[in-house]
Amino acid sequence: MKRASITEAKNRLSALLDKVRHGESVLITDRDRAVARLEPVGGDDQPDPAGRLAHLERIGIVRRGSGKPSKLILEQSPPRVEKGASVLQALLAERDEAR
Repeated sequence: MKRASITEAKNRLSALLDKVRHGESVLITDRDRAVARLEPVGGDDQPDPAGRLAHLERIGIVRRGSGKPSKLILEQSPPRVEKGASVLQALLAERDEAR
């Protein structure tokens, strides 16, 4: 269980709520004395993917797309791997071709 002071809870409420959305409980303390507990609402044991995505976006790990994917990408077939070749070698070859 995560512990947070009242000051930390005020300053980082969104981050703490992200943790709660993903099933973690947060104990709010005042001078090392427990005063409240943030817990996920019962009934939904599945983590919220939209909440996780919003968290990753907020900390700069992902950026949501702004439109539809290019038809060129969708129409291309994936590269073929020759019999006996490794997927790693195919990936490295694709990187060398700058695809």
